[in-house]
Amino acid sequence: MFEQAFKNIDDVLWKEAGCTTELDYTEQTSWLLFLKYLDGLEQDKAAEAELEGRKYAYILDAPYRWESWAAPKDADGRLDHNKALTGDDLRLFVDTKLFPYLHGFKQRASGPNTIEYKIGEIFGEIKNRIHSGYNLREIIDHIDELRFRSQAEKHELSHLYEAKIKNMGNAGRNGGEYYTPRPLIRAMVKVVAPKIGERIYDGACGSAGFLCEAFDYLRQQPKLTASNLKTLQEATFFGIEKKSLAYVIAIMNMILHGIEAPNIVHANTLALNLADVQDKDRFDVILANPPFGGKERKEVQQNFPIRTGETAFLFLQHFIKLLKAGGRAGVVIKNTFLSNTDNASVNLRKLLLESCNLHTILDCPGGTFQGAGVKTVVLFFEKGAPTRSIWYYQLDPGRNLGKTNPLNDADLAEFVELQKTFADSPKSWSVKVGAGDTANYDLSVKNPNGNEAVAHRSPQDIMDEIAALDAESAEVLANIRALL
Repeated sequence: MFEQAFKNIDDVLWKEAGCTTELDYTEQTSWLLFLKYLDGLEQDKAAEAELEGRKYAYILDAPYRWESWAAPKDADGRLDHNKALTGDDLRLFVDTKLFPYLHGFKQRASGPNTIEYKIGEIFGEIKNRIHSGYNLREIIDHIDELRFRSQAEKHELSHLYEAKIKNMGNAGRNGGEYYTPRPLIRAMVKVVAPKIGERIYDGACGSAGFLCEAFDYLRQQPKLTASNLKTLQEATFFGIEKKSLAYVIAIMNMILHGIEAPNIVHANTLALNLADVQDKDRFDVILANPPFGGKERKEVQQNFPIRTGETAFLFLQHFIKLLKAGGRAGVVIKNTFLSNTDNASVNLRKLLLESCNLHTILDCPGGTFQGAGVKTVVLFFEKGAPTRSIWYYQLDPGRNLGKTNPLNDADLAEFVELQKTFADSPKSWSVKVGAGDTANYDLSVKNPNGNEAVAHRSPQDIMDEIAALDAESAEVLANIRALL
């Protein structure tokens, strides 16, 4: 049912001139899903209060609740068409009353970690792009069919929402920055192995994939107490995201995974002055895939001891600084970081090796990140002791990765298992630091086992990719014709 509802919503959005990409589809679905979720949350809390004999103070005033403007019901529980807004009346209410009212919560909230503040942030950052009130009515009716009160329902919806985020990553333009392959994230979480009570941080959180997967990992730990669950809800996961759309998606993604008021801040992480960081600001675990290739302003670069315009290098300095002594990190970075000879790269490698134990480097093949041809590595390090030895693993799934052959959990199972003991294998080896190029601190991935075999695709894989590309081309042409 959920999958069909999402498809129906996309079909309606496709007709909207204001919605032209998967990014727009996800944004518009997100704010409506959020209000539907909020309605269910308020109903649950009101019912709980009634059972306990106390009065519940609603977050939203009556005219702005989902049941009032979006889906008023008659005595039989069906949509009351006499009360439900549609057409221009609905569009005007959303644009001129609902959004301004919800944006005002940011000023009225008691603090940034409240759901009220999140409401204000979300509705100050996005706008309604559904210009036809009739299309909006149709989408609202589909959203209203969704139920995510139980954990099973939330679980199913979260998977569908993740699929939408993945589609954004495949949509071209800059959609790929929102999506890190979930099998890679899950492997990183297993290696870093967060524990209940530790604070986990992603300063470039995008759609919050790392935080959501870490939450799923910790929630599956045995014998969790009510206190553990409260800690997971309120004091475990922290993120910062600069871009408005990604911020909204991160909030919604975490909510669907089961975190009611996510600790996600909408800000430029790199504008934080590292000189101001105190012990209370640091984290036990950092998991991230910071954007690379971007350029930061000169005044932002002044915050960092190693000045560079490369965004990923600034983020890596930020992460080292914000990690507690003994804290653990897994960070994705472009593989050229390992061997570039420019001053920033050399100095950053020196900083990393001298201040942290860089114990593991996972070398990812091309195609790991769909839609991005850049090769990447994952750095796993612990802060507080210098690096003495690095264990390398060269990931080779035995096939070329791409849209029709994405990375899966089985591809990473051997890496996760061997990493526990830093075992040697045809794909893994250890190198003592100091035995290589100490002048440039070169960390290049060079497999001494000569395991450099090229993976050849099967004819069927090639045919599947051709078919997928043909379908994409047909869709692009259809969109162009629709605009003409």
